Amino acid sequence: MNPQYVAFIIPAFFLFLGIEYLIAIQKKKRDIFKFDSSVANISVGIAERLLNLFVSASFYGMFYYVYEHFALFRIPNTWPIWIILLLATDFVWYWYHRLGHEINFLWGAHIVHHQSEEFNYTVSARVTTMQAFIRNTFWCILPFIGFNPTLIITISVLHAGYSFFTHTQLINKLGWFEYIIITPSHHRVHHSSNDKYLNKNYGDLFVFWDKLFGTFQKEEEKPVYGLTHPLKSYSFMWQHFHYYFEMIEALKRASGFKNKLKIIVGPPDIMDQNIRPLLERKFLPYKSYVVTTIRFKAYLTVQLAVSLTLLFFVAYYFSQLNAIEKMSSIFLIILTLTNCGALLEQRKWNYHLEYIRLIILTAYLSYVVESPVFFLLSLCFIALFASQESVKRGYYEFVYNSKEQVLKNIE
Repeated sequence: MNPQYVAFIIPAFFLFLGIEYLIAIQKKKRDIFKFDSSVANISVGIAERLLNLFVSASFYGMFYYVYEHFALFRIPNTWPIWIILLLATDFVWYWYHRLGHEINFLWGAHIVHHQSEEFNYTVSARVTTMQAFIRNTFWCILPFIGFNPTLIITISVLHAGYSFFTHTQLINKLGWFEYIIITPSHHRVHHSSNDKYLNKNYGDLFVFWDKLFGTFQKEEEKPVYGLTHPLKSYSFMWQHFHYYFEMIEALKRASGFKNKLKIIVGPPDIMDQNIRPLLERKFLPYKSYVVTTIRFKAYLTVQLAVSLTLLFFVAYYFSQLNAIEKMSSIFLIILTLTNCGALLEQRKWNYHLEYIRLIILTAYLSYVVESPVFFLLSLCFIALFASQESVKRGYYEFVYNSKEQVLKNIE
């Protein structure tokens, strides 16, 4: 897909998100949005869109390579084929999605999508590049059969676009549509952690795959969203990689090749549930505090807005940027998102991360204006302020607006 088209997906996403939020206010259901969780969801989505700018071409190139070298047939692009391919795409999605829940190393990538304990359009953004790699590997079966890659890409984009609209609590059951397509009601079941709803409704567009393979469940009791064992962290990096750390720990504990192999390809329910709390105490030793001040939310929102703006321009001008500009954009955005997670966690090191981010931003601006003197002067300015304890205290007071938390973070 042309990166310029990806750029315009960003404002479209926020347009529909804004509409959902306004309807939620009108219906007095504002509680379906939680600030900290929404920030975490959008942060994951920004990273995925950013990294996919660099790998999407390889995804689609893989389709063409398989088609040109290994296709069993050459299926023509006629209108009936469009319908057949749509069904085939949804069938592949069902099994990709189901196996993503049933095989540990696949669940490690997909679990990020299910971590949120809210359910609205921001949750649709919780897709990682790791998951995109896995998904497109499954999709290679389609060009292998003989479907044209251009048609596959077109159908896949439309197919993925539909799933965005199923991530909402504001649309009730849709009558006879419930018997044909996956509706928001069906997908609410899939995202819930209620016992009767676990491992149900894997379909993306059509509901009959779940009914055919015995994984369908209609919405009855109110869903409780998130994981059965909630992730107690908004850390950007921890959300992405915690499950693989858990698998590594489980592999260390397992004896024998057979037991170790089960950890990798077995289902998630064989994992020792005591491992996650143990790793959280090891890697996340500080207790988080909920901050709800307007000042804090404004500060975090500005950082997120800067990341989104930079992502838009990187996507729009992607083909015109050189390697240095692309890599510096990646580092700057990922650092900002990491800092957003640290702010939500209220980690004391986010103050230092801010200075690293300023240095990278300064280096980028120096490159743009072609002035090494500007870079050296800026570094001196940053170093001067970083050494001042009053600046550090001022930073925490500005962000958290809490004297007790200031003292706790700078101890």
